[in-house]
Amino acid sequence: MNLDTTGLGPWLIIGVMALVTLATRWGGVLVMSFVPINRRVQQFIGAMSGSVLVAILTPLALNGDTGARLALLATGLTMLVLKKPLPAIAAGILVAALARQLG
Repeated sequence: MNLDTTGLGPWLIIGVMALVTLATRWGGVLVMSFVPINRRVQQFIGAMSGSVLVAILTPLALNGDTGARLALLATGLTMLVLKKPLPAIAAGILVAALARQLG
């Protein structure tokens, strides 16, 4: 299936993606309404965010360019030192931009 990326094509793509996102969010709430929340389920939900983050960042660390790897390093170090996500994200963006501009 090919969609034209001129005219109304991008708006159609954005609309479909928004509907899929909404459906998965509402579907998750619906499914979880049938699951009793106990200590084990709470631990599972708490661990999911970290595992999703690792799943997203691992391919970037392995297959990314030097700018991506330096950005990950800068973000991690800034997070360890400051323990605040916003400055860590800003440091990663800045390092990636500088590495790609100078490299």
